[in-house]
Amino acid sequence: MKNVFLVGMPSSGKSTLGRRLARALKYQFVDLDKLIVADQKRSIPEIFKAEGEDYFRKVEKSALQAIQPNQKTVVATGGGAPCFFDNMCFIKANGLSVFINISPSLLAARILNHDKDDRPLLSEFKAKDLEKELSRRLTDRLPFYSQADLSISEKTSIQEIVALLVPLL
Repeated sequence: MKNVFLVGMPSSGKSTLGRRLARALKYQFVDLDKLIVADQKRSIPEIFKAEGEDYFRKVEKSALQAIQPNQKTVVATGGGAPCFFDNMCFIKANGLSVFINISPSLLAARILNHDKDDRPLLSEFKAKDLEKELSRRLTDRLPFYSQADLSISEKTSIQEIVALLVPLL
């Protein structure tokens, strides 16, 4: 059975949806960011601060490519993971990809409702600029996200997602 890779912007719900989807499919769940934190023994903001984004993206690629194909795993990728190196090609070659397409205004609201310090590329933006920055990043990332096998919104239920995925697995 194929793995399922969830892609989308920060705070699009990849981890939350991923856990629920894994339960519904009877798959295991992996959060790519948590794998990186465990491997590096420090938080993502600490990695960014000490080593920079280039280093983080290399570690992220290694963590992603360490995921074995056909392991019945739902993987929540980081927001930028599909956009660097050949990561989206790897994702597509090793499972089904699902783009969680959420509006920048909803993303900004979600980020403002939790600790945005755990999102190092967004922590510098004030509330009024956050939505504009998210909109810009979404535009930049859409060429990668749009390669996903399926695209869903925040209104798509778990049952609908499962119904879409099961025939493809």
